[in-house]
Amino acid sequence: MQPPAAQAPQSLAQKLIARASGRPHAMPGEFVVCRVDLAMCNDSGCPRRLQPLMAELGAPIWDRHRVALVIDHHVPTEDEDARRIVRIARDWAREHALPHVYDSVGVSHVVLAHAGHLRPGMLCVGGDAHATTAGAFGAYMLGVGSTEMLGVLVSGEIWVQVPRTLFMRWSGRLGLGVSAKDMMLSMIGRFGVNVGHQQAIEYCGEAVSALSMDERMTLANMSAELGAQVGLIAPDDQTRAWLWQVGQREVELDAWHSDEDAPGVRHNFDASTLAPQIALPHSPALARDVADIEPTAVQVAHIGGCTGAKLDDLRAAARVLAGYRIDRRVRLLVEPASAHEREIAEREGILHHLEAAGAQILPSACGLCAGHGSGIPEDSTAISSIARNSRGRLGTDSARVFLASPYTVAASALRGRITDPREVLWDNEAEAVS
Repeated sequence: MQPPAAQAPQSLAQKLIARASGRPHAMPGEFVVCRVDLAMCNDSGCPRRLQPLMAELGAPIWDRHRVALVIDHHVPTEDEDARRIVRIARDWAREHALPHVYDSVGVSHVVLAHAGHLRPGMLCVGGDAHATTAGAFGAYMLGVGSTEMLGVLVSGEIWVQVPRTLFMRWSGRLGLGVSAKDMMLSMIGRFGVNVGHQQAIEYCGEAVSALSMDERMTLANMSAELGAQVGLIAPDDQTRAWLWQVGQREVELDAWHSDEDAPGVRHNFDASTLAPQIALPHSPALARDVADIEPTAVQVAHIGGCTGAKLDDLRAAARVLAGYRIDRRVRLLVEPASAHEREIAEREGILHHLEAAGAQILPSACGLCAGHGSGIPEDSTAISSIARNSRGRLGTDSARVFLASPYTVAASALRGRITDPREVLWDNEAEAVS
């Protein structure tokens, strides 16, 4: 993909929309019609709602090769309603002969990345708010509802208001036991859940450049919790290397970055001073340093969801738990984000360490995060690595759910109470030295 010719300084978001709309320049506030490179549907929000509408219109899918269907919210099926929803999705895929169907192999936002569907310069839509995950690859991906998705599927286009950009610049380096999840929770705690105002957020600076692609996906993913339309990270050599591994050999990088004087609001942070964070029930905005929380017993610890159970997340938990057993009063549930990452974690011995510590490994799906399945005990206190802790996210309205990084979740499972992971990691390192 070749970028449009540059004129006035532009943000990455402006450049992506300009390319998709076939214009040399896109000004914040303008409404433009964009060509869609990829539409991602899932079993929860697309086929069961869109199938009857498309049949009524008599309209075919504009380009089935640009549509990916991921069946992840209602699997494994545990009741008749779930079986009906999944059956509709599978029938819809067969009816339209969709070539890109990912059935029960993990969470859509992670599965798309590993399948090589996401590349710098793209404009995509997804039937889920956390479609913003694609921004980690320098792709503009909007989360849309069923009505907008219907329009995309029959026309291949969507109108977009060109957003203003908030630049979140992180200097320094993260310390022991501190991760991208902590960066995100600290920003949400500082600004609240609506600072994005449906604008673009771009993450940049030394600390962001040092993050793995998994960690960058965490930042982009939880841009939805900041109220942003999209969360972006300019692609670099690390992006190229990751995409090479998933089969994308020709990747354009140089064009997809913000110009030095691009318009936008700028905020600065120092990663070296950041402590592990935790968000209290029932909002990510209730975030603070975990060390400031009173000792709180937990009955459930959960590592899962599109933002908290990627390979690096599983590695972080294993780093805390290897060689130890969790507190006998805690149930530790682990849902690897995809079958691909589960396989690698198995090969690396990560799942062995987690299971030896007492973890229960669950299927790779949205599961508990989406509030489906058996859920956790009523009135329990849980700590989870998912993106949201609104009531019902883990399957029961009465639970109190704290949000934290996989490091903090694992440390809390080990101690039986909310725990600063640095305490455990420092102890582990001290034992290793002795």
